[in-house]
Amino acid sequence: MTRELFWLTLTVILTGLLWVPYILNRCQVRGLTGAMANPSRNDKPQAEWANRLMFAHDNAIENLVIFAPLVLILNAIDYSSKWTVLASAVYFWSRVAHVIVYAIGVPVFRTLAFVVGFAAQAVLALAIFNIL
Repeated sequence: MTRELFWLTLTVILTGLLWVPYILNRCQVRGLTGAMANPSRNDKPQAEWANRLMFAHDNAIENLVIFAPLVLILNAIDYSSKWTVLASAVYFWSRVAHVIVYAIGVPVFRTLAFVVGFAAQAVLALAIFNIL
């Protein structure tokens, strides 16, 4: 496994687990039956952190759709460099930071974490075109 694929795997695992805390909050607020019911306008609201985490999860999924193919393309063309490894690691840690600051409600740092992740994706794209 390449180091880029290692970071992709960690990112997939992180993204795959993000739903757990906000669903546990939903069970706590609405009860198990209420959490499994169809959504309704009459539902008790979840904690604010849980709502923000749900949005962070959506954002993580949307960006995984970009990050994963970039790493897989690099793997398919058998290209790896210190920059692609670093960009993959930076992407993962920027997503961790994004989730944390989004859930606790720190808007400026949330945006900065997102931009750092975007820059890491740009490095990967540039590497694919042999510009880096």
